[in-house]
Amino acid sequence: MKDVKEAVIKFTKDRDWDQFHSPANLAKSIAIESGELLECFQWNDNYNKDDVCKELADVVNYSILLADKLGVNLEDIVMAKLEENSKKYPVDKSKGNSKKYTEL
Repeated sequence: MKDVKEAVIKFTKDRDWDQFHSPANLAKSIAIESGELLECFQWNDNYNKDDVCKELADVVNYSILLADKLGVNLEDIVMAKLEENSKKYPVDKSKGNSKKYTEL
C-alpha cells in the first residue's frame, strides 16, 4: 500500500488539489463516491465489474487522502478496528450469523 499511497498523494500534489482537501471535503467525497459505487448495483445484481472497480478505486483514493490529512496510518486504524470488531463479534457467536453485535 505504500506505493499506492505515495502515487495518490503525488497525483494530488502535482495538481495542487490539496488546497481543496479539507477533512470534511474528503469525507463528503468518500460518501459521494460510495453512492456512485452503490449505483452500479441499483436495480439488480448484473453489474459491470470495470465500473465497480473504478468507483471502488475512487473510494479508496479519497480514503487514503483523508487518512493522510488526519495524520493516521491506514493499516494501523484498520487493524485497530479489526481488533475492536473481534471483541464485538466473537467467532463462536457470530460465525454464519448476520445479527448486529448487540443482538448476539
